Amino acid sequence: MANQNNSLTSLALQKFKKNFWGVFSFGIIVCIGLISIFAYFFAPDASKNANQMHLSIHSKSPGFEVQMLTIPSGVESDQNFLSKLFFGKVNTDTEIPIQSYEVEGNRLHYVEYASDGLQGMEKQIQLNRFPNSDYKKYLDNRSFVFGTDKYGRDYLSRILIGSRISFFIGFIAVFISLVVGLLMGSLAGYYGGKVDAIIMWIINVTWSIPTLLLVIAITLALGKGFWQVFIAVGLTMWVEVARVVRGQIISAKEMQYVTAARALGYNDYRIITKHILPNIFGPLIVISAANFAAAILIESGLSFLGIGAQPPMASWGAMIKDHYNYIILGKPYLAMIPGLCIMILVMAFMLVGNALRDALDVKT
Repeated sequence: MANQNNSLTSLALQKFKKNFWGVFSFGIIVCIGLISIFAYFFAPDASKNANQMHLSIHSKSPGFEVQMLTIPSGVESDQNFLSKLFFGKVNTDTEIPIQSYEVEGNRLHYVEYASDGLQGMEKQIQLNRFPNSDYKKYLDNRSFVFGTDKYGRDYLSRILIGSRISFFIGFIAVFISLVVGLLMGSLAGYYGGKVDAIIMWIINVTWSIPTLLLVIAITLALGKGFWQVFIAVGLTMWVEVARVVRGQIISAKEMQYVTAARALGYNDYRIITKHILPNIFGPLIVISAANFAAAILIESGLSFLGIGAQPPMASWGAMIKDHYNYIILGKPYLAMIPGLCIMILVMAFMLVGNALRDALDVKT
């Protein structure tokens, strides 16, 4: 039996490898996953939530460059390397976009950057504000690959860090939906009778409520925030899993191997977990891939409505909300870039789901 399972698994993997779009989409998912985990390593602005605001350079086009003066605060951070890598750097220094500068005596004179070609305000600072009066280390040319948002934050950094919410909500929501859906579907399908009737009533009531409204209600009950959205989305997606598991178990419990397991005296828990569920993983993998895509879209919709991840946390849906009016103001890329990111990630999960469905089709 084990050899047969291994051979079937290898056949499924071979079929999946032959599906170009499935493998290509899986590669995209892996790349986005790595980027989301190490977002602060790749982001030009590695401050927490990439929230360095420079209102004088707001809404600049992709490729914009400016000279940046960093004024050290003198406050030393006790953050360790792992904290900076995964949660961002706590930046206590002040960054100022400037148009020009010159040094006179022991003072650094600089002109702040002003948008629309206007002359900025001239200011000065003592050179002893810099360690060893070495001001040159605190002057650099900053390039913004995706431009800046309406608050003057680096848009590329916000996009990279915003991938975390969209990517990880899929994993957490699918995990919650699998745990609840497997439990409810297994009980309903295996025991039947009144247990099945009660669980099916719960499923039908939950199914009749629009998903977005149910998520909004749960989110409002739990409160706005990061983890509340993850839990709310997961608790609304278990219904599909439960229906699939129920249907599969109703068919599988009449098979000969289940009858043999009962004859050997195995308890119901062992029969369900050790014998039935391993044989119905194919449909579960496919529906999980579809639920990944659905969770990403739901979270984006919630963020767009303002009840998802809260500012200053970066989220693709919230970025569309902040900049959708720029579509008619001549800078549509501010809304289109996060929209394209959502589309690419959702499409990748859907194509992987289709490829898995074809690979796990026992009829072929």
